[in-house]
Amino acid sequence: MVHHRKKFYLVATISLAIIVIMISYIERRILPFIPLVKKNLCQGIPADNTITPLKDNRTFIIAPYFDNRKNKMTRVIAIVHHKDVKELYCWFCHPSNDKIHISKAEIDVHSDRFDFPYGATDLHCPEPEDWEPHYVSIHWSPNGSINHLPLFEIKNREPEGSPVEFTVCISTMFGEYNNILQFVQSMEMYRILGVGRVVIYKNSCSPLMEKVLDFYIAEGVVEIIPWPIDSYLKAASRWRYSKDPKDIGYYGQITALNDCIYRNMYKSRYLMLNDMDEIILPIKYANWKTMMQNLQEQHPGAAVFLFENHIFPKTVFTLNDPFNFSFWRVTPGVNILQHIFREPDRKHLVNPWKMIVNPRKVVQTSVHSVLQADGDRVHVPMDVAFVYHCRTPLQPKLSRESLIKDTTLWRYNVTLIRNVSKVLQQIGL
Repeated sequence: MVHHRKKFYLVATISLAIIVIMISYIERRILPFIPLVKKNLCQGIPADNTITPLKDNRTFIIAPYFDNRKNKMTRVIAIVHHKDVKELYCWFCHPSNDKIHISKAEIDVHSDRFDFPYGATDLHCPEPEDWEPHYVSIHWSPNGSINHLPLFEIKNREPEGSPVEFTVCISTMFGEYNNILQFVQSMEMYRILGVGRVVIYKNSCSPLMEKVLDFYIAEGVVEIIPWPIDSYLKAASRWRYSKDPKDIGYYGQITALNDCIYRNMYKSRYLMLNDMDEIILPIKYANWKTMMQNLQEQHPGAAVFLFENHIFPKTVFTLNDPFNFSFWRVTPGVNILQHIFREPDRKHLVNPWKMIVNPRKVVQTSVHSVLQADGDRVHVPMDVAFVYHCRTPLQPKLSRESLIKDTTLWRYNVTLIRNVSKVLQQIGL
Protein backbone atom coordinates (compact mmCIF):
# COMPACT_ATOMS: atom_id res chain seq x y z
CA MET A 1 0.00 0.00 0.00
CA VAL A 2 2.81 2.40 0.95
CA HIS A 3 4.60 1.57 -2.30
CA HIS A 4 1.50 2.34 -4.37
CA ARG A 5 0.98 5.60 -2.46
CA LYS A 6 4.58 6.71 -3.12
CA LYS A 7 4.16 5.76 -6.76
CA PHE A 8 0.95 7.83 -6.94
CA TYR A 9 2.63 10.88 -5.38
CA LEU A 10 5.54 10.54 -7.77
CA VAL A 11 3.26 10.36 -10.82
CA ALA A 12 1.19 13.28 -9.52
CA THR A 13 4.31 15.38 -8.92
CA ILE A 14 5.66 14.65 -12.39
CA SER A 15 2.26 15.40 -13.96
CA LEU A 16 2.01 18.70 -12.10
CA ALA A 17 5.52 19.61 -13.19
CA ILE A 18 4.63 18.85 -16.81
CA ILE A 19 1.47 20.97 -16.54
CA VAL A 20 3.46 23.89 -15.10
CA ILE A 21 6.03 23.60 -17.89
CA MET A 22 3.29 23.45 -20.53
CA ILE A 23 1.53 26.51 -19.08
CA SER A 24 4.82 28.40 -19.03
CA TYR A 25 5.45 27.41 -22.64
CA ILE A 26 1.97 28.48 -23.69
CA GLU A 27 2.38 31.85 -21.94
CA ARG A 28 5.68 32.46 -23.69
CA ARG A 29 4.52 31.31 -27.11
CA ILE A 30 0.88 32.25 -27.28
CA LEU A 31 0.05 35.04 -24.83
CA PRO A 32 2.29 37.65 -26.51
CA PHE A 33 -0.03 37.41 -29.50
CA ILE A 34 -3.21 37.76 -27.44
CA PRO A 35 -4.03 41.27 -26.17
CA LEU A 36 -4.39 41.13 -22.42
CA VAL A 37 -7.65 42.62 -21.23
CA LYS A 38 -7.11 44.69 -18.13
CA LYS A 39 -9.91 45.88 -15.97
CA ASN A 40 -10.50 49.53 -16.80
CA LEU A 41 -12.61 51.41 -14.35
CA CYS A 42 -13.06 54.29 -16.85
CA GLN A 43 -16.11 52.56 -18.23
CA GLY A 44 -17.47 55.38 -20.39
CA ILE A 45 -18.01 55.05 -24.13
CA PRO A 46 -14.72 56.00 -25.88
CA ALA A 47 -15.28 58.98 -28.20
CA ASP A 48 -13.70 58.39 -31.59
CA ASN A 49 -15.19 61.27 -33.61
CA THR A 50 -13.98 64.84 -33.95
CA ILE A 51 -17.40 66.15 -32.92
CA THR A 52 -19.31 64.34 -30.16
CA PRO A 53 -22.81 65.52 -29.24
CA LEU A 54 -24.04 65.23 -25.66
CA LYS A 55 -27.55 63.94 -25.09
CA ASP A 56 -28.85 67.43 -24.39
CA ASN A 57 -28.28 68.24 -28.11
CA ARG A 58 -27.07 71.67 -27.08
CA THR A 59 -23.45 70.75 -26.34
CA PHE A 60 -20.88 69.32 -28.76
CA ILE A 61 -17.47 68.25 -27.49
CA ILE A 62 -14.43 68.52 -29.77
CA ALA A 63 -11.52 67.53 -27.51
CA PRO A 64 -10.05 68.09 -24.03
CA TYR A 65 -6.50 69.42 -23.60
CA PHE A 66 -4.34 69.64 -20.50
CA ASP A 67 -3.51 73.30 -19.82
CA ASN A 68 -1.29 74.25 -16.88
CA ARG A 69 -0.05 77.61 -18.15
CA LYS A 70 -1.87 79.47 -15.37
CA ASN A 71 -3.98 77.02 -13.40
CA LYS A 72 -3.79 73.24 -13.57
CA MET A 73 -6.90 72.31 -15.52
CA THR A 74 -8.34 70.49 -18.47
CA ARG A 75 -9.57 72.85 -21.19
CA VAL A 76 -12.32 71.28 -23.28
CA ILE A 77 -12.88 72.76 -26.75
CA ALA A 78 -16.61 72.64 -27.42
CA ILE A 79 -19.58 74.18 -29.20
CA VAL A 80 -22.57 75.17 -27.05
CA HIS A 81 -25.85 77.00 -27.38
CA HIS A 82 -25.01 80.25 -25.62
CA LYS A 83 -28.45 80.65 -24.01
CA ASP A 84 -29.54 77.09 -23.25
CA VAL A 85 -26.38 75.63 -21.71
CA LYS A 86 -25.91 76.99 -18.19
CA GLU A 87 -24.34 74.13 -16.23
CA LEU A 88 -21.89 71.35 -17.10
CA TYR A 89 -19.71 69.03 -15.01
CA CYS A 90 -16.38 67.38 -15.69
CA TRP A 91 -16.15 63.73 -14.64
CA PHE A 92 -12.52 62.68 -14.31
CA CYS A 93 -11.76 58.99 -13.91
CA HIS A 94 -8.59 57.07 -13.07
CA PRO A 95 -7.99 53.98 -15.23
CA SER A 96 -6.17 51.96 -12.56
CA ASN A 97 -8.35 52.48 -9.49
CA ASP A 98 -11.89 53.37 -8.57
CA LYS A 99 -11.33 57.13 -8.25
CA ILE A 100 -13.85 59.51 -9.80
CA HIS A 101 -13.47 63.27 -9.44
CA ILE A 102 -16.31 65.59 -10.43
CA SER A 103 -15.81 69.35 -10.83
CA LYS A 104 -18.10 72.04 -12.14
CA ALA A 105 -17.01 73.45 -15.49
CA GLU A 106 -16.64 77.15 -16.12
CA ILE A 107 -18.44 77.73 -19.43
CA ASP A 108 -16.57 80.38 -21.45
CA VAL A 109 -18.36 81.15 -24.74
CA HIS A 110 -16.00 83.05 -27.03
CA SER A 111 -16.91 86.68 -27.61
CA ASP A 112 -16.70 86.42 -31.44
CA ARG A 113 -19.97 84.55 -31.97
CA PHE A 114 -21.33 87.00 -34.59
CA ASP A 115 -24.91 86.58 -33.28
CA PHE A 116 -25.19 82.86 -34.08
CA PRO A 117 -26.95 80.80 -31.37
CA TYR A 118 -24.01 78.33 -31.18
CA GLY A 119 -20.45 79.43 -30.63
CA ALA A 120 -16.93 78.25 -29.90
CA THR A 121 -16.64 77.56 -26.17
CA ASP A 122 -13.96 76.63 -23.64
CA LEU A 123 -14.98 74.46 -20.70
CA HIS A 124 -12.54 75.03 -17.84
CA CYS A 125 -12.38 71.84 -15.77
CA PRO A 126 -10.43 72.01 -12.47
CA GLU A 127 -8.45 68.80 -12.05
CA PRO A 128 -8.04 66.73 -8.86
CA GLU A 129 -5.09 67.86 -6.76
CA ASP A 130 -3.70 64.45 -5.79
CA TRP A 131 -3.68 62.59 -9.13
CA GLU A 132 -3.40 63.30 -12.85
CA PRO A 133 -6.45 62.26 -14.87
CA HIS A 134 -6.03 61.00 -18.40
CA TYR A 135 -9.73 60.73 -19.21
CA VAL A 136 -12.74 62.99 -18.77
CA SER A 137 -16.46 62.91 -19.52
CA ILE A 138 -18.77 65.91 -19.68
CA HIS A 139 -22.25 65.75 -18.17
CA TRP A 140 -24.99 68.25 -17.30
CA SER A 141 -25.31 66.77 -13.79
CA PRO A 142 -22.94 65.90 -10.91
CA ASN A 143 -25.04 62.79 -10.25
CA GLY A 144 -25.33 59.52 -12.15
CA SER A 145 -22.93 57.01 -13.67
CA ILE A 146 -19.94 57.54 -15.93
CA ASN A 147 -20.61 54.21 -17.68
CA HIS A 148 -22.96 55.67 -20.27
CA LEU A 149 -21.11 58.92 -20.96
CA PRO A 150 -18.72 59.63 -23.86
CA LEU A 151 -15.16 59.24 -22.57
CA PHE A 152 -12.41 61.53 -23.91
CA GLU A 153 -8.67 61.10 -23.58
CA ILE A 154 -7.01 64.31 -22.38
CA LYS A 155 -4.43 65.47 -24.93
CA ASN A 156 -1.19 67.39 -24.31
CA ARG A 157 -0.68 65.66 -20.96
CA GLU A 158 2.64 64.43 -22.28
CA PRO A 159 3.92 66.43 -25.30
CA GLU A 160 5.28 64.04 -27.88
CA GLY A 161 7.65 64.13 -30.84
CA SER A 162 9.87 66.84 -32.27
CA PRO A 163 7.98 69.98 -33.29
CA VAL A 164 8.06 71.28 -36.85
CA GLU A 165 8.79 74.95 -37.52
CA PHE A 166 5.54 75.92 -39.27
CA THR A 167 2.05 74.43 -39.39
CA VAL A 168 -0.77 75.90 -41.47
CA CYS A 169 -4.27 75.51 -40.00
CA ILE A 170 -6.94 75.55 -42.70
CA SER A 171 -10.55 75.69 -41.65
CA THR A 172 -12.79 74.62 -43.11
CA MET A 173 -12.99 72.75 -46.44
CA PHE A 174 -16.65 72.53 -47.37
CA GLY A 175 -19.11 72.84 -50.26
CA GLU A 176 -17.68 69.91 -52.26
CA TYR A 177 -14.47 71.90 -52.69
CA ASN A 178 -12.92 71.38 -56.13
CA ASN A 179 -10.48 74.26 -56.70
CA ILE A 180 -7.71 71.79 -57.47
CA LEU A 181 -5.14 73.98 -59.22
CA GLN A 182 -5.18 76.80 -56.66
CA PHE A 183 -5.01 74.29 -53.81
CA VAL A 184 -1.94 72.55 -55.29
CA GLN A 185 -0.31 75.92 -56.01
CA SER A 186 -0.94 77.05 -52.42
CA MET A 187 0.43 73.79 -51.04
CA GLU A 188 3.57 74.06 -53.15
CA MET A 189 4.02 77.70 -52.15
CA TYR A 190 3.73 76.65 -48.50
CA ARG A 191 6.42 74.03 -49.09
CA ILE A 192 8.71 76.52 -50.83
CA LEU A 193 8.28 78.95 -47.94
CA GLY A 194 8.96 76.32 -45.26
CA VAL A 195 5.81 74.55 -44.09
CA GLY A 196 6.17 71.38 -42.05
CA ARG A 197 2.54 70.36 -41.82
CA VAL A 198 -0.86 71.50 -43.15
CA VAL A 199 -3.87 70.63 -40.98
CA ILE A 200 -7.19 70.70 -42.83
CA TYR A 201 -10.58 70.51 -41.13
CA LYS A 202 -12.51 68.78 -43.91
CA ASN A 203 -16.26 68.86 -44.21
CA SER A 204 -16.63 67.94 -47.89
CA CYS A 205 -14.77 68.00 -51.18
CA SER A 206 -14.97 66.50 -54.66
CA PRO A 207 -13.69 62.97 -55.48
CA LEU A 208 -10.86 64.57 -57.45
CA MET A 209 -9.91 66.69 -54.44
CA GLU A 210 -9.86 63.53 -52.32
CA LYS A 211 -7.26 62.16 -54.70
CA VAL A 212 -5.14 65.28 -54.25
CA LEU A 213 -5.46 65.11 -50.46
CA ASP A 214 -4.45 61.43 -50.48
CA PHE A 215 -1.27 62.39 -52.35
CA TYR A 216 -0.28 65.01 -49.78
CA ILE A 217 -1.20 62.72 -46.88
CA ALA A 218 1.13 60.08 -48.33
CA GLU A 219 3.81 62.75 -48.63
CA GLY A 220 3.48 63.37 -44.89
CA VAL A 221 2.51 67.02 -45.36
CA VAL A 222 -1.26 67.04 -44.84
CA GLU A 223 -3.24 65.91 -41.81
CA ILE A 224 -7.01 65.67 -42.27
CA ILE A 225 -9.35 66.32 -39.33
CA PRO A 226 -12.88 65.14 -40.21
CA TRP A 227 -15.33 67.98 -39.60
CA PRO A 228 -18.93 66.78 -40.19
CA ILE A 229 -20.50 69.71 -38.39
CA ASP A 230 -23.52 69.82 -40.70
CA SER A 231 -24.49 66.38 -39.40
CA TYR A 232 -25.36 68.06 -36.09
CA LEU A 233 -26.05 71.74 -36.79
CA LYS A 234 -27.30 73.94 -39.60
CA ALA A 235 -23.97 75.41 -40.71
CA ALA A 236 -23.86 78.80 -42.41
CA SER A 237 -21.44 79.51 -45.23
CA ARG A 238 -21.26 83.16 -44.15
CA TRP A 239 -19.58 84.67 -41.10
CA ARG A 240 -22.49 86.68 -39.60
CA TYR A 241 -25.97 85.56 -38.56
CA SER A 242 -27.68 88.41 -40.44
CA LYS A 243 -26.05 87.23 -43.68
CA ASP A 244 -27.04 83.56 -43.25
CA PRO A 245 -29.31 82.93 -40.23
CA LYS A 246 -28.47 79.38 -39.19
CA ASP A 247 -27.05 77.66 -36.09
CA ILE A 248 -23.33 78.39 -36.42
CA GLY A 249 -21.18 80.55 -38.67
CA TYR A 250 -18.89 79.49 -41.50
CA TYR A 251 -19.07 75.76 -40.74
CA GLY A 252 -17.72 76.27 -37.23
CA GLN A 253 -14.50 77.87 -38.44
CA ILE A 254 -13.63 79.55 -35.14
CA THR A 255 -14.00 76.31 -33.16
CA ALA A 256 -11.79 74.50 -35.67
CA LEU A 257 -9.08 77.18 -35.42
CA ASN A 258 -9.04 76.98 -31.62
CA ASP A 259 -8.84 73.19 -31.74
CA CYS A 260 -5.96 73.46 -34.22
CA ILE A 261 -4.05 75.69 -31.80
CA TYR A 262 -4.35 73.25 -28.90
CA ARG A 263 -3.89 70.16 -31.07
CA ASN A 264 -0.57 71.54 -32.35
CA MET A 265 0.53 73.44 -29.27
CA TYR A 266 3.58 71.26 -28.76
CA LYS A 267 3.88 69.94 -32.31
CA SER A 268 4.80 73.21 -34.03
CA ARG A 269 6.81 76.29 -33.16
CA TYR A 270 4.50 78.58 -35.15
CA LEU A 271 0.96 78.23 -36.50
CA MET A 272 -0.46 80.07 -39.49
CA LEU A 273 -4.20 80.63 -39.36
CA ASN A 274 -5.45 81.23 -42.89
CA ASP A 275 -7.76 79.98 -45.64
CA MET A 276 -6.94 77.80 -48.65
CA ASP A 277 -6.87 80.78 -51.02
CA GLU A 278 -4.42 82.79 -48.89
CA ILE A 279 -0.62 82.81 -48.81
CA ILE A 280 1.54 84.92 -46.48
CA LEU A 281 4.15 86.28 -48.90
CA PRO A 282 7.45 87.64 -47.53
CA ILE A 283 8.77 90.75 -49.26
CA LYS A 284 12.08 91.36 -47.49
CA TYR A 285 12.87 87.68 -46.88
CA ALA A 286 13.11 84.54 -48.98
CA ASN A 287 11.10 82.30 -46.67
CA TRP A 288 9.08 82.17 -43.46
CA LYS A 289 11.92 80.94 -41.26
CA THR A 290 14.20 83.89 -42.00
CA MET A 291 11.28 86.29 -41.72
CA MET A 292 10.13 84.98 -38.35
CA GLN A 293 13.65 84.84 -36.93
CA ASN A 294 14.04 88.54 -37.68
CA LEU A 295 10.55 89.51 -36.51
CA GLN A 296 10.96 87.58 -33.26
CA GLU A 297 14.35 89.20 -32.61
CA GLN A 298 12.80 92.63 -33.14
CA HIS A 299 9.79 91.76 -30.93
CA PRO A 300 10.93 89.22 -28.33
CA GLY A 301 7.73 89.56 -26.30
CA ALA A 302 5.41 88.95 -29.25
CA ALA A 303 2.98 86.03 -29.37
CA VAL A 304 0.95 87.11 -32.42
CA PHE A 305 2.10 88.49 -35.77
CA LEU A 306 -0.63 89.99 -37.97
CA PHE A 307 -0.31 90.29 -41.75
CA GLU A 308 -2.50 92.56 -43.85
CA ASN A 309 -4.85 90.82 -46.27
CA HIS A 310 -4.96 92.04 -49.89
CA ILE A 311 -7.42 90.91 -52.54
CA PHE A 312 -6.20 89.77 -55.97
CA PRO A 313 -9.44 89.35 -57.96
CA LYS A 314 -9.64 86.05 -59.79
CA THR A 315 -11.74 87.83 -62.43
CA VAL A 316 -8.82 89.99 -63.60
CA PHE A 317 -6.10 88.27 -65.65
CA THR A 318 -2.66 89.41 -66.74
CA LEU A 319 -2.75 90.41 -70.41
CA ASN A 320 0.76 89.45 -71.44
CA ASP A 321 1.20 86.03 -69.89
CA PRO A 322 4.96 85.35 -69.59
CA PHE A 323 4.44 81.67 -68.77
CA ASN A 324 3.10 78.75 -70.77
CA PHE A 325 0.26 77.21 -68.77
CA SER A 326 -1.19 75.04 -71.53
CA PHE A 327 -0.36 71.86 -69.60
CA TRP A 328 -2.47 73.04 -66.63
CA ARG A 329 -5.64 73.83 -68.56
CA VAL A 330 -7.25 70.45 -67.96
CA THR A 331 -6.92 70.89 -64.18
CA PRO A 332 -9.98 72.55 -62.58
CA GLY A 333 -9.36 75.63 -60.48
CA VAL A 334 -7.79 79.09 -60.41
CA ASN A 335 -4.24 79.69 -61.66
CA ILE A 336 -2.89 82.25 -59.19
CA LEU A 337 0.08 83.13 -61.43
CA GLN A 338 -2.38 84.79 -63.81
CA HIS A 339 -3.74 87.12 -61.12
CA ILE A 340 -1.23 89.81 -60.20
CA PHE A 341 -3.52 92.84 -59.83
CA ARG A 342 -4.66 93.73 -56.34
CA GLU A 343 -7.42 95.95 -55.15
CA PRO A 344 -6.46 99.29 -53.57
CA ASP A 345 -7.31 99.96 -49.94
CA ARG A 346 -10.93 100.95 -49.33
CA LYS A 347 -11.60 104.34 -47.79
CA HIS A 348 -12.71 104.27 -44.15
CA LEU A 349 -12.24 100.46 -44.01
CA VAL A 350 -9.34 98.58 -42.46
CA ASN A 351 -8.09 95.51 -44.31
CA PRO A 352 -8.52 92.28 -42.35
CA TRP A 353 -5.50 90.46 -40.97
CA LYS A 354 -4.32 86.87 -40.89
CA MET A 355 -1.89 85.57 -38.31
CA ILE A 356 1.22 83.65 -37.43
CA VAL A 357 1.09 82.78 -33.73
CA ASN A 358 3.07 81.05 -31.04
CA PRO A 359 0.45 78.45 -30.00
CA ARG A 360 1.89 78.04 -26.50
CA LYS A 361 1.02 81.68 -25.75
CA VAL A 362 -2.47 81.78 -27.27
CA VAL A 363 -5.55 81.13 -25.14
CA GLN A 364 -8.39 81.95 -27.54
CA THR A 365 -8.45 83.01 -31.18
CA SER A 366 -10.90 84.36 -33.70
CA VAL A 367 -10.39 84.47 -37.47
CA HIS A 368 -8.67 87.84 -37.88
CA SER A 369 -7.44 88.43 -34.34
CA VAL A 370 -6.45 86.61 -31.18
CA LEU A 371 -8.95 87.14 -28.36
CA GLN A 372 -6.65 86.14 -25.49
CA ALA A 373 -2.88 85.69 -25.52
CA ASP A 374 0.06 85.93 -23.15
CA GLY A 375 2.24 88.22 -25.23
CA ASP A 376 2.33 91.20 -27.55
CA ARG A 377 0.56 91.58 -30.89
CA VAL A 378 2.63 92.91 -33.78
CA HIS A 379 1.17 94.33 -37.00
CA VAL A 380 3.73 93.47 -39.66
CA PRO A 381 4.24 96.26 -42.24
CA MET A 382 3.28 95.46 -45.80
CA ASP A 383 6.83 96.08 -47.06
CA VAL A 384 7.89 93.10 -44.89
CA ALA A 385 5.11 90.67 -45.83
CA PHE A 386 1.41 90.56 -46.73
CA VAL A 387 -1.38 88.06 -47.41
CA TYR A 388 -1.90 87.25 -51.08
CA HIS A 389 -5.63 86.45 -51.30
CA CYS A 390 -6.89 85.35 -54.73
CA ARG A 391 -10.70 85.26 -54.68
CA THR A 392 -13.84 86.96 -55.98
CA PRO A 393 -13.42 90.75 -55.90
CA LEU A 394 -14.58 92.85 -52.98
CA GLN A 395 -14.62 95.94 -55.23
CA PRO A 396 -16.05 94.51 -58.45
CA LYS A 397 -16.87 97.91 -59.99
CA LEU A 398 -13.22 99.03 -60.10
CA SER A 399 -11.72 99.40 -63.56
CA ARG A 400 -8.57 97.49 -64.48
CA GLU A 401 -6.64 100.77 -64.38
CA SER A 402 -7.67 101.29 -60.75
CA LEU A 403 -6.00 98.05 -59.66
CA ILE A 404 -2.36 97.83 -58.54
CA LYS A 405 0.00 95.53 -60.41
CA ASP A 406 1.91 93.43 -57.89
CA THR A 407 4.20 90.65 -59.16
CA THR A 408 5.58 89.55 -55.78
CA LEU A 409 4.31 86.03 -56.42
CA TRP A 410 6.33 85.81 -59.63
CA ARG A 411 9.55 85.77 -57.61
CA TYR A 412 8.80 82.10 -57.03
CA ASN A 413 7.52 81.26 -60.52
CA VAL A 414 10.32 78.95 -61.70
CA THR A 415 10.25 76.69 -58.64
CA LEU A 416 6.47 76.90 -58.29
CA ILE A 417 5.76 75.93 -61.92
CA ARG A 418 8.19 73.02 -61.76
CA ASN A 419 6.82 71.70 -58.47
CA VAL A 420 3.14 72.09 -59.36
CA SER A 421 3.65 70.37 -62.72
CA LYS A 422 5.45 67.49 -61.03
CA VAL A 423 2.67 67.03 -58.45
CA LEU A 424 -0.10 67.14 -61.07
CA GLN A 425 1.79 64.56 -63.13
CA GLN A 426 2.27 62.27 -60.11
CA ILE A 427 -1.42 62.51 -59.22
CA GLY A 428 -2.41 61.85 -62.82
CA LEU A 429 -3.92 65.23 -63.58
